[in-house]
Amino acid sequence: MPSDASVTAAVAAAHAELGRIDLLVNNAGYAISGAAEESSTEQVRALFDTNYLGVVRVTNAVLPIMRHQRGRILNVGSVVGLIPGPFGAHYTASKHAIEGYSESLDHEVRPFGIRVAVIEPWATKTSIETNSPRGDRPVEAYSQTFARYQAAFAAAMADGDTAEAVADTILTAAQASKPQLRYPSGKAARQTAFARRFLPRALFDRTLRKQFNIA
Repeated sequence: MPSDASVTAAVAAAHAELGRIDLLVNNAGYAISGAAEESSTEQVRALFDTNYLGVVRVTNAVLPIMRHQRGRILNVGSVVGLIPGPFGAHYTASKHAIEGYSESLDHEVRPFGIRVAVIEPWATKTSIETNSPRGDRPVEAYSQTFARYQAAFAAAMADGDTAEAVADTILTAAQASKPQLRYPSGKAARQTAFARRFLPRALFDRTLRKQFNIA
């Protein structure tokens, strides 16, 4: 993960070349696959260093510029930032952190003409699952349930949105004259966010477990 100094230098170089920075899209991140118990604190700390602190580093470097000229900050979160699912607790926690950070930051920077929004994709056809590590402390007790979850997750990914569709959502958020705080990306994301809001919690959780074949 880049240091604070390297991020500050990169932002300064971009500002010097472009003259201004009107839009920041924070999109770095990866997941850890497996049960929460299967990850050491060191592995979780590394995940948060990228998924959460990476957003903070770059945003902190850009804000002094934007405070003098307005701007927009878009943080790529996930529907799991609203809807905790199984076998991704630490990734989910990092996306919850992005949700809270973005909402708090939006309150703080509005007086400077800066708006903050969260892009919330659901299953998206990318290589994130392939490139994400398993928990570094395997626990055999979870293996059968996790195998069923993986099969259900793979099916969801096969029917997921394309990265281009998420890019379209980012473009919509960047160009909106009256930006929202949250932008669920795709039909499934919108439906899931709606269900989370209006269904009774017990019913929603049962449905989620059934969807991932761990009921």
